[in-house]
Amino acid sequence: MQNSLPLNERLATMDRRLYALFVGAVVGGLGALIGIAVSYGGPIMATGALVGILGGVYILTDVRAALYGTLAIMLIFPFGTLPFKIILTPTLLDMTLGSFVVVYLLQWMTGKRHTLTLTPIHLLVLVYVFYFILAFALGLRWGAPTPNIIRQFSETLLAIGLVFVIVDITKDSDTLRRLVLLILLLASLQALMAIVLWVLPDAFAERQLIRLARIGYPNGGVIRYVEDNRALAERAIGTWVDPNVLGGALAIFASIITPQIFARKPVIRQRWLTFGLWSVVVVAVLLTFSRAALVGFVVGGVVIALLRYRKLLAVMALGGVLLLFLPQTQFYVERFISAFGGANADPATLMRYGEYTDSIRLIQQYPWFGVGFTGTPSRNLYTHVASMYLIMANQTGLIGLGLFLLLMGAVMLYGWQAWQKGKNNDDLNAILLGYYAGLVTALTTSLADLYFFRLDFQSPITLFWLTVALCLATARLCLEAQHSRS
Repeated sequence: MQNSLPLNERLATMDRRLYALFVGAVVGGLGALIGIAVSYGGPIMATGALVGILGGVYILTDVRAALYGTLAIMLIFPFGTLPFKIILTPTLLDMTLGSFVVVYLLQWMTGKRHTLTLTPIHLLVLVYVFYFILAFALGLRWGAPTPNIIRQFSETLLAIGLVFVIVDITKDSDTLRRLVLLILLLASLQALMAIVLWVLPDAFAERQLIRLARIGYPNGGVIRYVEDNRALAERAIGTWVDPNVLGGALAIFASIITPQIFARKPVIRQRWLTFGLWSVVVVAVLLTFSRAALVGFVVGGVVIALLRYRKLLAVMALGGVLLLFLPQTQFYVERFISAFGGANADPATLMRYGEYTDSIRLIQQYPWFGVGFTGTPSRNLYTHVASMYLIMANQTGLIGLGLFLLLMGAVMLYGWQAWQKGKNNDDLNAILLGYYAGLVTALTTSLADLYFFRLDFQSPITLFWLTVALCLATARLCLEAQHSRS
């Protein structure tokens, strides 16, 4: 019977002498670990390690804490790794996301969960996962997988698995509201860091960023410029390394936050504070100079305005006028115009044109199943192209692309049904609209960027499927609430 007691009860009934030895051993062990960390990485790394250990222990006690930890790592240190190898070098996201899934599975093993909550869309998700694995297997004929590719592919499957886990654990509107609040705060923090680093002198900002080299970040050449030309404008990167990736992520977060400015029951009662945090995120999106991200955010905003908050159209129109006529934004306008300049377009656009042509050539040769993830049949062929839909067709074929589009269409239809029945539900309507606007933003941005699908960009992939999961979870609760009222 004693073995079945929880740890806190065992400690409470332990002999006092044994208890003192136990506490002494724990304190001594922690002291030794801290001493090693200080001698190895200095006080900052030691403090980070201690916070990480304590946070990890807390994460293992609660599935919500594990989810919050995953969000925090994904937004603040998306490409961080452990400072040592365990055969491979695990990323911080690997650790937190893995802990989240482990805690969830332990709840099943211990009997805390008895039923699995799903939506009709989950069948299509499962079909997509099976095909995704098949495409990987078929691609092995073009090359053997490296340990990194196996790890990244497994991480992608884990990210897609969030669609099952998050819908199952999200049982009420309070959970969704807390998630929106956490996203708002963490996204604002990341955006603020990006703005501060952009404002700081380049050399000083670079010195601060290369401190992250201890956890897997680049140790030089971090600051980015338009067209990689130091004579042109600097691009905001925050801790996301790549300005396009940061822009795409922040555009999603800005879309999720936007309805909270107008909501009847916002997650933060002070609308001025919500607007201030949202403004910080939008400014950071602009400073990334990511045209795809800005277009995605605008499309998400149009969806929000047309479905609910028409006042947003006036805000967007004012923003457009300022962007067009302010002297400080003329370079931005020129960048957009150059994207449609045909043969006279800027180098980044011309590069995309070349990639699109090569991608279409690959699709014509391997149309149905693509070439997989481990190699290509010829050195003249490559799969990485600046469009999620083209890289998807390259690697999983037109069948894989078709299944993905079918799945996204089903998610949207399910959301539309929930919106029709739940748009008067003040507890959920702004949250539902924000999550779906975030998904629309991601899908629009992906027309000209690939990081929501490319295997070595695990944080953006996780963000994408987290957005899908939150869309389905909110839609299910809206439908459930309407059903209970009727």
